[in-house]
Amino acid sequence: MNASGILDWLHFSLTEGGPPRKRSILRFASSEDYRRMVQMLERIRPRRQNPGTGNVRRLGLIRGISCPSPPPSIARAISGVIRLEEDEAIRIDALSRGSVSLDQGIPWGVRHIQAPEVWNRTTGYGVRIGVIDTGIDYQHPDLRTSVDRGINLIYRTALPQDDNGHGTHIAGTIAAANRMDGMIGIAPRASIHPVKAFDYGGTAYVSDIILGLDWCIRNRMHIVNMSFGMQNRSRSLMQAVAAANQAGVVVVASSGNDGRSSGIDYPARYGNTIAVGATTESGRVAPFTNRSGLIDIYAPGDKIVSAWIGGKYREMSGTSMATSHVSGAIALLLAFRPGLTPAQVKEIVQQSGKPLKGAKAPRAAGELNVIRLLKAADRRR
Repeated sequence: MNASGILDWLHFSLTEGGPPRKRSILRFASSEDYRRMVQMLERIRPRRQNPGTGNVRRLGLIRGISCPSPPPSIARAISGVIRLEEDEAIRIDALSRGSVSLDQGIPWGVRHIQAPEVWNRTTGYGVRIGVIDTGIDYQHPDLRTSVDRGINLIYRTALPQDDNGHGTHIAGTIAAANRMDGMIGIAPRASIHPVKAFDYGGTAYVSDIILGLDWCIRNRMHIVNMSFGMQNRSRSLMQAVAAANQAGVVVVASSGNDGRSSGIDYPARYGNTIAVGATTESGRVAPFTNRSGLIDIYAPGDKIVSAWIGGKYREMSGTSMATSHVSGAIALLLAFRPGLTPAQVKEIVQQSGKPLKGAKAPRAAGELNVIRLLKAADRRR
């Protein structure tokens, strides 16, 4: 590999200050080429930290690096040895009503999927869930017993503290555990491991998600919740999701909130994720949800009240909320039947869906129901 041009570019990227306007992911076809590039990067990396040091990041999970986009002359020169794609920005997307009061301890979605009816058999104990999102409110009284070690991919020396609210909302639905004074989630004894990949504005790069998946694999998560999406396909992210799947991690992803009937967002669109659409309290498909034959399961996602930063609560709607219901339900399933593979979990989820209401409702996938989920798992024994 003739790496002189790209190495010069990376050296410049390491020493310039400020965030780049546009980023790329470079994936090496050969493990040897990637290893050599990492060694060369270590030699040119500045000894002192500076604003540009984070501009070049290793993505070992996919044998790649993330860096500012190289000029066309370098991109053409390396195209035969290195696969190059845009390191696209991703935004979380949900509809918020604002702060609300919690009028009862078990939100309607948790009751709707009949989670309380199985708590005498499973509460998610021992199941680890990586939530790749905006972090978590460590001080929220409903989450104190549910949160475990995580990582902040934006500020590596800081806790993955939520400065947006979305991640805390997701975590509350999955595993809040304060029935007496607050709310209770679907799997109250599961462990939430917050992976802060999104900033306070709710934006992350594809490379941040890949780094988050890498952390989840190395720290042996059982489930990864990905309540976000993008319309463009990323081969790098697809490779990272496949690696997580092969490592035994169940990846649950939201289908998107554009109301499309012909397609869904990535990463939910990848075949080795569990793709989630949203329903209303009446059991009908929510008007905002993307839907198609690629959806694996629908779940409550309309007017969902859950935890929020500052010890508060907020009502939100979106397939993000539906995805957190599915992640919580799978935590109950894995605590009930440990050892299921991601493929087996996906099959059980698909087969156990409850028929959706409405004459025009999709028939390819049903709505999440925990009792049916556990019964389907029992039939596999």
